[in-house]
Order: sequence, then structure tokens, then C-alpha cells
Amino acid sequence: MNNIFVDANRKQIAGRRRIDFTLRLLFLIATSIGVIALMALLIDIISDGISMLRPELFNNFPSRRASEAGMKSAIVGSLYMLLIMAPLSFLLGVGAAIYLEEYAKKNRITRMIQLNISTLAGVPSIVYGILGLTLFVRELHLGRSLLAGAFTMTLLVLPIIIVSAQEAIRAVPKSRRDASYALGATKWQTVSRSVLPSSISGILTGVILAMSRAIGETAPLVMIGALTFVAFLPTGPMDSFTVMPIQIYNWVSRPQASFQALAASGIIVLLVMLLLMNLSAILLRNKYNKHM
Repeated sequence: MNNIFVDANRKQIAGRRRIDFTLRLLFLIATSIGVIALMALLIDIISDGISMLRPELFNNFPSRRASEAGMKSAIVGSLYMLLIMAPLSFLLGVGAAIYLEEYAKKNRITRMIQLNISTLAGVPSIVYGILGLTLFVRELHLGRSLLAGAFTMTLLVLPIIIVSAQEAIRAVPKSRRDASYALGATKWQTVSRSVLPSSISGILTGVILAMSRAIGETAPLVMIGALTFVAFLPTGPMDSFTVMPIQIYNWVSRPQASFQALAASGIIVLLVMLLLMNLSAILLRNKYNKHM
């Protein structure tokens, strides 16, 4: 009887191991397909665009001649838009997260607001472009300006920042808050001197990753009328502008092989900028985690 039970147990264990091996193999194949496709795309882009990575790409304005074309106005436009977006998104997003986590009562209205914010984080970006066109370009009469583009992209990244900041604040142990209250601190003193310093690494990581998503978006800016050919630098927030993804789109749409190579070089520049932003998020997170 014992032998029968042992044999059945062995067969059951062997069956589980076969299932485990099969699932591991399927997961490995699925991961490999994504990695191989990504590597193939990167190799193709680098092989096409490495020859066009020259100083003129950063110093020249767009031109109808590929040999003289650059993306100076697009790079500066992207940086200007980030300079407007970053502080605005940080203040609004982190402020909303602090209110929802620390001050708002946990009732039906709060849960509904939280559900709407989580839903907005997954809305297609083109919807924010339509909203920006209606609200900022037409209703507020900002026109097709850098300020309208920055405000539209702020709406795009706000739900992401709010959700990530809430998660970072929620991860702070309740004991830290209780210790602060026990020492006689007020609510705001507890939030500003205990909760925020403990969660700042997660908050900054979420903000930087949201900014890196915004810098690669094209659809909302196309909707509000960002130009595809800008041969000047914006001097103020109400000037016309372009950004790197739109400039790359303009080059890709041209049939000449030289513009295709120029678009590939622009993609390389954009990828490097995104990698640097993601790297800075990792370094900031590690730096603050060491001090905790």
C-alpha cells in the first residue's frame, strides 16, 4: 500500500516538473521573441543612421536637402517643453497624490476619483491631443504655441505621476507617521518632514519616467498643430515649435533614402535621451535608498 502511494506521489511530482519545464520554455520563447525583435530593430536603425550622426545634425535647422538638414529646433523645442512640463507636472501630480493619500477621507467619492485617475492613465494619447486642441488652443486662445503643447503633455502625464506618487507615499510605514505625531508634529509637518523624504525616491522615479514617455509622444502634439518644419528657435512660450518625434516623422514620410537615414539618426538621438532619463531615474532611486 505504501509503495502504491509512493509511486503515485512520484508520478504527480514528475508531472508537475514537466508542466513547470514546459511553462519555463514557453516564457523563455516569448521573452526571446520580444528581445530578438527589439535587437533587430535597434541594429537596423543604428546601421542606417550611424553615418548621419554628425555635428550638423545638432547645429543645423531642418532643410529640404538631407545633407544640410539638422534637428536643432526639434531638440531645443523638446527641452523647452520639458522645462515647462516638469515643474508643473511635479507640483500638480505630487500635490494631488498627497491630498488623496493623507488628507482626503476614504469614502465613495474618493474611490471614484481614484478609479477615474487610474482609468485616465490608460487613455490613448490622441484623446489628450483632442482635449488640448479644444481647451488650450481654441478656448484659452493659446494658439499652436509651445505653452499649449506643454499644457497638453502635462495632462497626459499627470495621471501617471499621481498614481506612482500615491504608491510611493503608501509604501511609507505607518510607524513613521505615528512616531512623528507622538513627538507633537502637526499633520503637515509629518507629511513634509517624514512622509515626503521617505517617498521622494519613488516619486522622482515616477516623474522622470512620465517625462520620458512625454518626450516620445507625437499624436497629442500633431493634434494641437505642432509644426513639422521649423527653421527657428522658440524665443518665448507663445512661439510655434516642433519636437524630435515630429521631426523624425517628417523625415520618415519623405521617399528619399537620405532622409530615411536622417530619420534613423534622429531616432538614435531620441533613444539616447530616453536612456539617459531612465538612467537618471535609477541613479536617483539608488541614491535616496542608500540614505534611508
